[in-house]
Amino acid sequence: MKYLRMYIKYTLRYTLKPLSFVPALVMMYLIYSFSGQSGTESSSLSYDVGFHFYDLINNLFALDLSSSQIANYALNNQFYIRKAAHITEYFLLAMSVSLPLYVYKIRGFKLSFLATLFCVLYAFLDEYHQSFSYGRSPQLRDVAIDSIGIIAGVIIVRIIGFIGRKTVFRSLSEEYEEQKAA
Repeated sequence: MKYLRMYIKYTLRYTLKPLSFVPALVMMYLIYSFSGQSGTESSSLSYDVGFHFYDLINNLFALDLSSSQIANYALNNQFYIRKAAHITEYFLLAMSVSLPLYVYKIRGFKLSFLATLFCVLYAFLDEYHQSFSYGRSPQLRDVAIDSIGIIAGVIIVRIIGFIGRKTVFRSLSEEYEEQKAA
């Protein structure tokens, strides 16, 4: 059992730890590619997502809505779909930025501050990038909406980290505290 624990610890530390930044890079690329879409492409994507969402709701709850009614709901709620997408994108970015910081032993207020700062700066850069896309314009309101997702993502990572330290990784956490005290 001791050797298995040492092997897992070694694998996590030297193999997986450096790869912990990959999800953040993937999310940054996805956000960048969505921002590079023209206004027409972005609207079409929002409409398609809305149509599929309302179609799913229609089927799940047997609402018997016609295709034209579903299309009307999708069209009328594009604004909310776009803003929900902003929150979701930046929620995932904040989580994927916070986790590597946590893995590299950045905790507490410092983790919250660094992850939030990085993600908000990326949100500003994202809005600036949108200014170069045809039919799109940068909006400070979008950065504020992105910040909702950012704060939620950072809080979730802090909660997961706290629970993990108290349960799953308790022995490793105690071992780290002993090394730190010595």
